[in-house]
Amino acid sequence: MHKRDESEDVTKVRLYDQLPASFSRDQLRELIVKLDLSTPARVFISKWKRAKLINQKKTRTFMLRITEEQLSQLRALPIEGVAQRLGLRVSRHRSLCPFHDDTNPSLHFCISKNTFKCFVCDAHGGVIDLVMHCLHKPFVEACQWLADENNVILSEWQPAQKPQNTTARAFNPEKYLRFFEHPYLGEAARQFLFGERRLNAKVVSWCRLNSYTDKRGTPWLQIPYYDIDGHLIGVQSRNLSSSAPRFKFPYGHTCHIYNLPVLPMLNEGEPLYITEGASDCWSMLSSGHKAIAIPSATLLNRKDIETIRSTLIARRSTLHMYPDQDIPGEKLYLQLTRIATDSGLCLVRHSLPPDCKDYSDHYVRHLAMVKC
Repeated sequence: MHKRDESEDVTKVRLYDQLPASFSRDQLRELIVKLDLSTPARVFISKWKRAKLINQKKTRTFMLRITEEQLSQLRALPIEGVAQRLGLRVSRHRSLCPFHDDTNPSLHFCISKNTFKCFVCDAHGGVIDLVMHCLHKPFVEACQWLADENNVILSEWQPAQKPQNTTARAFNPEKYLRFFEHPYLGEAARQFLFGERRLNAKVVSWCRLNSYTDKRGTPWLQIPYYDIDGHLIGVQSRNLSSSAPRFKFPYGHTCHIYNLPVLPMLNEGEPLYITEGASDCWSMLSSGHKAIAIPSATLLNRKDIETIRSTLIARRSTLHMYPDQDIPGEKLYLQLTRIATDSGLCLVRHSLPPDCKDYSDHYVRHLAMVKC
């Protein structure tokens, strides 16, 4: 039987001491090469996790729950669209590599596999890996960034050690109704809604937007979600500061179509606009159009689709959209086109000016031009 060398254990301890609280496999490989070790990286990862498990349970009070379905959704985000949001200029599936001094585009994107690879420095991986490398974030924070940027709802922060025999809690509207009976808008919320977004005050009142400041002094905007009959079915909170996370949701919140109460108000033959996210919906309403919003086409369920379909058929109306001018926006439009075709609906596309990234940007610029 092989006898373990004590010096090997000492080397492992030294390796553990040099590892940061969160590390990538590449960082670990560099340390292994530096210490001239032959043991595979996966062995050290396993031993490191076991060695740190007790300390992690003591120090980490909260953890972010990410399901396999949510992970699959994040990994399926178009990698070129994510790269553009990270500030990379993508042309013909290539860009300058941000991981070394690159003058000739050497970072290649494989659309079929949704991956990237640099043929100079050998950096490679998927969507989450790209965010981790570019923003120097650990895995969970990279997932949170992707979710915030693409309106993907992740589970809320919860205690790491949950008591046994607990059951999943449904969203409790009674807990939040009082906030929207007499909405209050603080200074940060007013600046965001009326200063930056230039929204119509009647639209803000219709949407019953509310604001609050948490214990850390972070201002938040509360966005209520109602069903077609006006019953509260969910709440989304948007961070009005530059800190993370950008969005958060209460226990039991599930994705719904935003602004469903506008459907009964649709006149015969009047177009209904669908937007990506609540912000664009507010701008569309401020422009005088009837509009609803969705976070993602993949989150639309049959009940939501049937609600829209029955309303449009009864009102003899059509569905219209201004897709965001990026790859995720284009993908959303194509997904909605397939859904509309399968449901017997007509989705009319409208194009934004070349210098506008989304409808909110177009709305603000149009107001500025009118004032001039």
